[in-house]
Amino acid sequence: MTDLIKIRRALISCWDKTGIVPLSSKLVENGVSIISSGGTYTYLLENKIPVTRIEDITGFPEILDGRVKTLHPFIHGAILARRIPKHLDQLAKQSIQPIDLVVVNLYPFLRYTQTDGKTLAEMIELIDIGGPAMLRAAAKNHEHVVLLYQPDQYETFLKLFEENNGSIPVDFSRSMAAKAFFYTAYYDSQISSYLMSQIEKTDLPSQVSMFFLKQQDLRYGENPHQKAALYRIFSANGGDYQIEQLHGKEMSFNNYVDVTAAYGLIAEFEEPSAAIIKHTNPCGVAAAENLAEAFSKALAGDPISAFGGIIALNRIVDKETAELIYQSFYECVIAPDYFSTALEILQKKKNLRLLKCKLFDKRKGEKEYKYLNGCILMQDVDTMDYDPDRLESVVERKPTKNEREDLLFAWKIVKHVKSNAIVFVKNKQLIGVGAGQMSRVDAVKLARMKAQELGHDTQGAVMASDAFFPFRDGIDEAAKAGIQAVIQPGGSKRDNEVIEAASQHGMAMLFTGVRHFKH
Repeated sequence: MTDLIKIRRALISCWDKTGIVPLSSKLVENGVSIISSGGTYTYLLENKIPVTRIEDITGFPEILDGRVKTLHPFIHGAILARRIPKHLDQLAKQSIQPIDLVVVNLYPFLRYTQTDGKTLAEMIELIDIGGPAMLRAAAKNHEHVVLLYQPDQYETFLKLFEENNGSIPVDFSRSMAAKAFFYTAYYDSQISSYLMSQIEKTDLPSQVSMFFLKQQDLRYGENPHQKAALYRIFSANGGDYQIEQLHGKEMSFNNYVDVTAAYGLIAEFEEPSAAIIKHTNPCGVAAAENLAEAFSKALAGDPISAFGGIIALNRIVDKETAELIYQSFYECVIAPDYFSTALEILQKKKNLRLLKCKLFDKRKGEKEYKYLNGCILMQDVDTMDYDPDRLESVVERKPTKNEREDLLFAWKIVKHVKSNAIVFVKNKQLIGVGAGQMSRVDAVKLARMKAQELGHDTQGAVMASDAFFPFRDGIDEAAKAGIQAVIQPGGSKRDNEVIEAASQHGMAMLFTGVRHFKH
């Protein structure tokens, strides 16, 4: 094995023709001969690139509507031959010339897997056979053959090609081989997933493949003794969810977890809103006529817990809001964007992480996963809020207009709080949280304690519960705080007792028929 691979002969066969003319031109300038097939051959010829047809090499025409054109010993022998006397002698006896560079990208099956416009027969015709075979052959023989499978790789290749006088380092070739095997495995997995979806007709298929690419190493995981890195799900079509860091220290493992939780919560609201998160639980959430007022109200919900928290905003950050944020210490701010005047203020804090990301949509149809020691749990993302047709008033007293607005506001928050979860809301401001408690009545007690310790007037507030009340004690405890209306899923064996308790205390109570456990 040598450290450099001399490029003398290249095979170029690409569905996506982007960049192949300048690539081919540079190869030809350096004495490289090019062979090609079908549409790529015609395209290069039209652009005045000297090229030889594959069928002129093989002596065999394309057949079966182009299904068979490169699957021939004169092609695969030329790619797979090691540059050792035994292999080279066999090539010479068969009049086969070695191929040193394979430039192939695949039929665009991946482009259409998520659309409804293609029939099964049309999708089958988009399954590439020869392309993956050539890529895998070149990848196996990467000590002697270089491969490229997408246009964004050409620039790096040409730079190395020029720096090394027409040769390519083996290290680069090995890197491309590893990536190609990953890519062809992904390609095959998507074909398998599509075909299974045609058979099973289910959102939870019998087999699941997932591919991830590392984005960056992190300083550590949840704790300093744990190593960690950020990976994103690999998709040939790219992804919509991209957080752009504009300023501040490097993001940590816990930052990413909290930021995702915070932004998922704030995306629930249409009016100007702000949320402050600690350890994935909200400690402040509010809505108002403008962003600065919303942030002030969110901060006032629990200013002690908010210290060092994660701020999520659902509007472009303005100067007034930035000035309020500047007054204390926070780990991160995430928002759809920032006005330049706001950035100028916030960037004065050296370590404050400023993140930009478009608001999450409801993610309907998406899945989420939990890893459990060698297996995973998979479920639909919890996108359901409530069904207006099933929103049932179960006591004689109906909620007032303001109470109803607060109840729905509270209901959007409680689904983002760890179970057992209770939240108190007043005037679209979160004023008390009971998160992650082992009993629901203790969650109510905790929410009441937090609200009253922070000086909030809980008289006339509303309460949301992520799941039903198993006993009336949670309602009795809420009454001590002056709660006037409750929203909860209902469905307990003791619903009648709970409803009776609400009636006795003069509360309004809505049943949603939807539970929002968050483990």
